Amino acid sequence: MKRTILFIVVALTAGPAMAADPAKIDWSKVPVSTVTLFYPGQSSYEWIRGGTHPGAAVVTTNQACIMCHAGKEKAMGDKLVKGGPLEPTPVKGKNGSVDLKVQVAYDAKNAYFRYQWKTHGKAGIEYPYYRFDGKEWKVYGGPRLDKAVQEGKQPAIYEDRLTMMLDDGKVPGFAQQGCWLTCHDGSRDMPGVKAKGEVAANPLMAAIKKDDVRKYLPATRTNPSDWTTGKSLEEIAKLKAAGGLVDLMQWRAHRSNPVGMADDGYVLEYRNFDSGKKMFDSNLDKGTKQPKFMFDAKKFGARAVIADQVGKKNHFLTKGVNAVPFDPKAGWKEGDMLPRYVTTSEVSGSAGDNKATGNWKNGVWTVVMIRPLGLANDDDKALKAGGVYHIGFAVHDDNITTRGHHVSFVKTLGIGAKADIQATKLK
Repeated sequence: MKRTILFIVVALTAGPAMAADPAKIDWSKVPVSTVTLFYPGQSSYEWIRGGTHPGAAVVTTNQACIMCHAGKEKAMGDKLVKGGPLEPTPVKGKNGSVDLKVQVAYDAKNAYFRYQWKTHGKAGIEYPYYRFDGKEWKVYGGPRLDKAVQEGKQPAIYEDRLTMMLDDGKVPGFAQQGCWLTCHDGSRDMPGVKAKGEVAANPLMAAIKKDDVRKYLPATRTNPSDWTTGKSLEEIAKLKAAGGLVDLMQWRAHRSNPVGMADDGYVLEYRNFDSGKKMFDSNLDKGTKQPKFMFDAKKFGARAVIADQVGKKNHFLTKGVNAVPFDPKAGWKEGDMLPRYVTTSEVSGSAGDNKATGNWKNGVWTVVMIRPLGLANDDDKALKAGGVYHIGFAVHDDNITTRGHHVSFVKTLGIGAKADIQATKLK
């Protein structure tokens, strides 16, 4: 089975920012770095500094995780994924590690990242749906860590993702602990999760209008280990202005791949999207509690899909391609389903910086991401020739999200400079 979309080619080869055509890059001449990603369970920022972590003393003196764990990623992942203190709800059959092949090239305008990894099953190109039960539209499907999925009350449905986290040396501790700096107790599927009402009542969370805890950097809290101790918006704005954020780029098999993009975000006081209009949005009208868009039957073949069709064809709902405004009088039947998100190529601002395409063949995803050099946005880290950056990777596959991913320890990336992963200059 081959998963790709024809109009991605247009998105990737159009526009003045494109210097090289990524489809014509001779990747056989670009060195391959293989990075082993492992299953981390609930090993949060708080846990790695706590008494039950044997290496807590090393971590709290700002030493790198890799000092103790170099070459042990696969063994750690295989152990953690089976269950124990760091994994109270193990997912049956989940793999403990993933080998990610990374290649990087650059020219005068862009950096080109090529990733390859073998999936643990079929390509995850679906996202949970809204299903009509005869009266209401309700969520259908979910990631494998969800209780309803583990109990067999909902099917396992979730998109594959490739994530790249990047810093230029301005975030204290990221070079040593990487993504563990951003992952905290209180977040989804982590210890200490609070009810939405309690989170929404917190002063900082109320100010940013959030009702759940996501990734955040320790510098945004007066007590780095306590998400409730948020600093003021003025203090956080100063951190951002000083470059104290971590760039977060995500290629998503369902919500960005159909339009040839990868979303652009950053971690600071929360896991934020960059400014502007991103390539996907909710397909639920909060007022009517009905979908906003449905499939154009003339182009898609039907107004909706049903459960038996999940995974058997591409069910991407895309503005300007196969989406039309939802008609509540279209004769909806019990079991009709529509995607929870609608995608668009009409992006704006720094949210639309990254182009990307993914192709799944013979059990392997190949993803190419294009990132412009020299971005001057206040929510981006600017890549430039001669620069060295700290970078971490994550892969979500096998219908899973949140902490169910596989993650890497920190690597260095050099754009024409010596590093663990060195970008090749294109001629």
